Amino acid sequence: MKHFIPPKGLHIRPSRAADKTFLEKLHHAVRNDLQFIDGDKDQIEAIIEMQFRAQNEGYGDQFPNAMYFIIEKHHQPIGKATVDFGPNEIRLIDIAFLPEARGHGFGRAIVQSFQVCSANAGAPLTLSVAQTNLAAKRLYLSLGFQIEQSQPPYDFLAWYPALTKIRA
Repeated sequence: MKHFIPPKGLHIRPSRAADKTFLEKLHHAVRNDLQFIDGDKDQIEAIIEMQFRAQNEGYGDQFPNAMYFIIEKHHQPIGKATVDFGPNEIRLIDIAFLPEARGHGFGRAIVQSFQVCSANAGAPLTLSVAQTNLAAKRLYLSLGFQIEQSQPPYDFLAWYPALTKIRA
């Protein structure tokens, strides 16, 4: 993989307890489909909060060694990434951006930074994407990911670092 230089001001850092408010705001923005549930505002907010907790607990159960990151642009949080650095792969579990941060190439840059990690570790970078998320699939395929398995409603994709000569 070529040398990667992130866009100016783009930064990724470990998530901390103080990020909870931002993560809840991001979850609301990403799960705007839940706003259309038939019910009063308090009921809808309770469902969104329940989905937020279930997602975080589910990641913890399935990927107990996952690391949680906040993506910032000029020190302002704009997104998150959840990554599991396993023994045989690096799994991009989740990546999400605020609506106003989408379409600027930040997702591409963050995925490319994980591709650099993958290349350095000599392990594939894998992820699952909803089959209906065509924009994300186009991005991943343009970055060299391959569809390894399709099992509705998700596709499992993998990116393999170039093989390098083993030094004797």
